[in-house]
Amino acid sequence: MDATEVKKLIKELQTATSSGKPEDAITILKTLKKDVVATEDLLRETKAGLAIGKLRSHSRKEIADLAKELVKKWKEAVEAAKKAKTGASVAPAATDAAKPPVKKQPSTLVGKSNTSSPQPPAPSLPPLEPPPRKLSVTTSSAVPAAKAPQTPVTPVVSSDPNAVRTVKTDAVKISSKGDKVRDKCLELLYDAMAMDSGAPTEQILKRAEAIEYSVYSEFDGVNKEYNQKMRRLCLNLKDKKNPGLRAAVVSGDIKVDRFVKMSPEEMASEERKQQNNAINQQNVHNALGAGEPEAETDAFQCGRCKNFKTRYRQAQTRSADEPMTTFVTCTVCGNKYEQSSPSLD
Repeated sequence: MDATEVKKLIKELQTATSSGKPEDAITILKTLKKDVVATEDLLRETKAGLAIGKLRSHSRKEIADLAKELVKKWKEAVEAAKKAKTGASVAPAATDAAKPPVKKQPSTLVGKSNTSSPQPPAPSLPPLEPPPRKLSVTTSSAVPAAKAPQTPVTPVVSSDPNAVRTVKTDAVKISSKGDKVRDKCLELLYDAMAMDSGAPTEQILKRAEAIEYSVYSEFDGVNKEYNQKMRRLCLNLKDKKNPGLRAAVVSGDIKVDRFVKMSPEEMASEERKQQNNAINQQNVHNALGAGEPEAETDAFQCGRCKNFKTRYRQAQTRSADEPMTTFVTCTVCGNKYEQSSPSLD
C-alpha cells in the first residue's frame, strides 16, 4: 500500500472517530494492520504514526487495543529495518579494510630481500602468509573505521509498548542554562513529551527548549509565576489520558507560542471536554428549576438510544425575538439535550 492510499485511510479513520462511527474506525484499523508495510519514510510522509497514537486512549477498548497493536507492529518493523541496514553496511566495510595488509606484505618482503642480497628470495617465500596476529589487529582497527560515519539521529525505539523514554534512557545531553531550576524544568519537559513518543531525541529536545525559553521570557526570569506555569504545562503534557496533546506539541501541530498560552480547558483531552460539556448541559437543566412541568411527546428522537419517548420543557434563554430553547429528556435512557425550535404548543 503506497503513501497516497495510507493518507486516504488515515483521513477516513479520523472522520470515523470524530463523527461517532466506531465500527468504521475498527475496520480501517484492521486494514492498516493487515496491508501496510511500515517504513520510516512512509510513516514520516503520511504521519500515520501520530494519528494512530492518538487513538491509544480511545474510550472504546477495541479501538484503543488495535491502535496499541498497530503502533507496536510498526515500531518493530522500523527497528528491524534499521538493524538490518546497519549490519549490512558494517560487514563489507570491515572485510575490505582487512584485505590491504595481505597485499602489502609481498612488497615489503621483496624490498627487504633486494637490500640484503641480490640472490633470489626463495627462502623468504613462506612468510607471504600474513601472521594471524597482524590480521586480527588490522581487522579490529578496521571495525571502528566502518562505524565512524554512522551518526544516528533517531533513537532505536523499544519494541516494548510499555517502555517509557526519559532523558536518561535516551542518553540526552542537555546544555546547562546556568540555573538548576531551568535545567530541571527542561528535563521534566523532555520526559513528559518523550514518555510514549517515537520522535527523534533532538526534535523533542528542541520543543522542550523552546517551551522553557518562552516561559522564561514571559516572566523575565525564574520566579514564582515561572515555577507555577512550568508545573502546569508539565502536568498536562504528562497526562496519560491525553496522548493527543503530547503528539501535537512534539510534531508541531500545536505551535510552542500557542501551547504556552493555552488554558487548562483547551489542553484537556477530547474525553475530558465531552465530560465538561455534559456537566454544563446538566447545570443548565438544573438551573431551570426542578419544579417546572415537563410534557411528554414523541416529536423528538433521542440521539443516544434512538427512541422517541421523551419529555420536554421550553424556556426563553435568549432575547425575546429569538425562538425558545427546548430542553428534552429521554424517558428510556435518561439522556438530556437541548435544541432551538418553535413552540410545540
